[in-house]
Amino acid sequence: MAPVSESDSNNENWMSALPEELWDIPLTSLAIPGSHDAMSYCLDITSPLVRSESDTFRLLDGAFYCFTRPFIYRWATTQVKGIVEQLQGGIRYFDLRIAQRPYETSNDLYFTHVIYTQLTVVKTLHTVATWLSDHPKEIVILACSHFEGLSEKRHEDFIYSLKNLFGSKLCPCNADITLRGLWSSGHQVLLSYDDQAAAQHKVLWKGIPYWWANKANADELIQYLEWQKELGRPDGFFVAGLNLTADRCFIASHPQVSLKTLTMVNWEIVKRWLENQKPGADPTNLNVIAGDFVGFIPFCSLVIALNKKLLKERGP
Repeated sequence: MAPVSESDSNNENWMSALPEELWDIPLTSLAIPGSHDAMSYCLDITSPLVRSESDTFRLLDGAFYCFTRPFIYRWATTQVKGIVEQLQGGIRYFDLRIAQRPYETSNDLYFTHVIYTQLTVVKTLHTVATWLSDHPKEIVILACSHFEGLSEKRHEDFIYSLKNLFGSKLCPCNADITLRGLWSSGHQVLLSYDDQAAAQHKVLWKGIPYWWANKANADELIQYLEWQKELGRPDGFFVAGLNLTADRCFIASHPQVSLKTLTMVNWEIVKRWLENQKPGADPTNLNVIAGDFVGFIPFCSLVIALNKKLLKERGP
């Protein structure tokens, strides 16, 4: 299946290219492309299951490893582009699930989605920091969560390493989060840390709500998102997840299907819905919009284009 993402190839500097009329709008009211399970492109198929998986599934995986692992890989892989390619394509929100591997002798942390990644957390985030230094007007939201296997001390050590890595790029929670304000201050990283360990650190933002439909087809996904819109958007940042999810019964009964093929089959319906959405501060407006296989489909360009609707609202 060939990629259909040519229109996502020129989004490297999309924030700095926004019209000046949008520079004073908070990021919470802009449409921002996000990557669901951003690091699942580098899963280590030989790694253990994450600690939160059930004992039943762990026993099944141990007994039928050669059968379960191809299925896990096909359904746990939500992205195919590397972190730099995602940045270049326009992704500015990254869903990062972090854990310490069991029996790991080093202090390295890894990303997870059912299993662990090959790349370590600090090495990956160093790559992000380098990219940001080369793109001083681009802002990213790093949403760190899950933290399986981390002790209180390990949290503090990790937070120290994050502060050391990003330094003055980290945006405090009370900062001006308009583009103009962030450019003026030099802040480029809004670091969401979904754990109570963040409470003592003014540069760590609280966990960001994520609308997850947990559905395997586009119609049910959209129905869920419309229901959430009727309830009204949360204050601050929030994520509307366009990602589809299949349960194990679905997976077992569709052996030729993968998350990638499921996403592609449903994409046109999701795309039509997405094109009709609006960013902004009103209750039914969207903010961060996250998807799977970003860069493989022209997702980023569609989300970025929604910001043009704000110009029409602010017109003469």
